[in-house]
Amino acid sequence: MTQILTGLPAGAFALLCLGTLSLTPVVTLAWWAFPAAPWLFVISVPLTGWGTALSLGLVNVVFLAALAALILPLLAQSHARCCLAVLAPSPAEQLVERVTELTRTREDVLQAHSAELRRIERDLHDGTQARLVAIAMRLAVAGESLRDGPETAATLVRQAHAETEDAMTELRSVIRTIYPPVLADQGLAGALGTLATRAGVPTRIGIGPLGEVPAAVEAVAYFTVTEALANIARHSGATKASVRLTRDGPLLRVEITDDGAGGADATRGSGLDGMRRRAAALDGTLRIGSPPGGPTVVTVELPCV
Repeated sequence: MTQILTGLPAGAFALLCLGTLSLTPVVTLAWWAFPAAPWLFVISVPLTGWGTALSLGLVNVVFLAALAALILPLLAQSHARCCLAVLAPSPAEQLVERVTELTRTREDVLQAHSAELRRIERDLHDGTQARLVAIAMRLAVAGESLRDGPETAATLVRQAHAETEDAMTELRSVIRTIYPPVLADQGLAGALGTLATRAGVPTRIGIGPLGEVPAAVEAVAYFTVTEALANIARHSGATKASVRLTRDGPLLRVEITDDGAGGADATRGSGLDGMRRRAAALDGTLRIGSPPGGPTVVTVELPCV
């Protein structure tokens, strides 16, 4: 019904205007072939000579061309708005789509959270806990041999001290995977600057005014850049990369670019899907532009509200 009420009148007017505009030069040049006065859109009088035909034809062409240039784009835009309004999902459909998206995102977040907890448990169990058990055993043996063999006890204590240092190093490594201390110490800008110095390719960091950024958003942005730079170093063959952070109203935009071979695909398990999941957990988005031959541009937008 909307198409009948809006599309047909708009189309008929456009055809009338363009058809008359096309007919006017024909009537102007063939005025002598019409025994009666031809009908022209703007001014129509009997044509008795080339002067009248050319002058009136020019007036009609100019007027019709101006009318088409002014009216037809407005008609097309108005018709497009009507079609979009009719075809757009209803508030109920939008709500269902939104609930479905949030449900899927929540499931992804829960799965990622469970996997992260299992990883941390394995790291602590296989690494730090094993070292602490070894330290306890060495100290127990040192305590038993302290009276009879002080040199042996001293050796065991030194070994336990070295094991303690290693355990602390491993524990700090696990903690960094949960929430990098560099974020708390230096903020997002400083953390990314430190990260760029350890990247596998020369990386330039550009950061605009960001304002206040929630800690969860900072963590996702940091881990996203970390994963992206790791992917660039391992898979792209790039010689340089750049990271740019900007704030666009409530959105924090992270753009990672490299000059590598391109062809990045989130379905290949290159870490891009994990980045997408991290962004989706905060209702953010991830876009990938990676044509064969490069360059590759990964853009992540995270809401800061």
